Amino acid sequence: MSPAVSEELRHEVLEANLRIPRAGLATLTWGNVSGVDREAGVFVIKPSGVTYDVLTADDLVVVSLADGSVVEGHLRPSTDTETHRSLYLAFPSIGGVTHTHSTHAVAFAQARRPIPVLGTTHADTFNGPVPVTGPLTPEQCATDYEYNTGQVIVDLLDRDDTRAREVPGALVAHHGPFTWGADATASLEHAVVCEAVAEMALHTMALGPVEPPRHLLDRHFTRKHGPDAYYGNPSPA
Repeated sequence: MSPAVSEELRHEVLEANLRIPRAGLATLTWGNVSGVDREAGVFVIKPSGVTYDVLTADDLVVVSLADGSVVEGHLRPSTDTETHRSLYLAFPSIGGVTHTHSTHAVAFAQARRPIPVLGTTHADTFNGPVPVTGPLTPEQCATDYEYNTGQVIVDLLDRDDTRAREVPGALVAHHGPFTWGADATASLEHAVVCEAVAEMALHTMALGPVEPPRHLLDRHFTRKHGPDAYYGNPSPA
């Protein structure tokens, strides 16, 4: 195991990556999760193109948060590594990032439409629509494409860390969803929710959605994430 990161972080990132296909969020190798150790100034990410059924903790790549160089690893990191790094640099609250090409969320991304809030399932996690970026410019695609992919998300959220905590995901136009959270596990769970609410939204829109009352949506978000949140139970000692 790498001296640059803890065994616990490696294990968490590995498990989060292995959950991508189990959750039905990936075809082939289309997905990746990372987790950051800000004190060490590095993050751990899935290697590029490695299938989930053979992925091990030793395959994970440790990358410098400062400059994107590989600190440790015998494989090349995910091609989306620079997108992850740009999000970590912009939003201090982020501890993990997940990217997938899950079918229903990608449908919204390809249509360049945000995922609308149509009910409480969505509002439990996202305090508002899951937003969608504009398309990258030719210049953004020509140079530092992956880093610029992160920057269009950063710009979409106005580099606002509070907004990033309340809406832990975004769609990159014509590409797909990126989600994040306090750690790698949370970022993966937000990807699962993003795909689920995208599928629900498509079915609802086919029927003809009715605008839900704002006070109901606010209540569902704050009971899980507000200052007086009461959802769930404390972890056992």
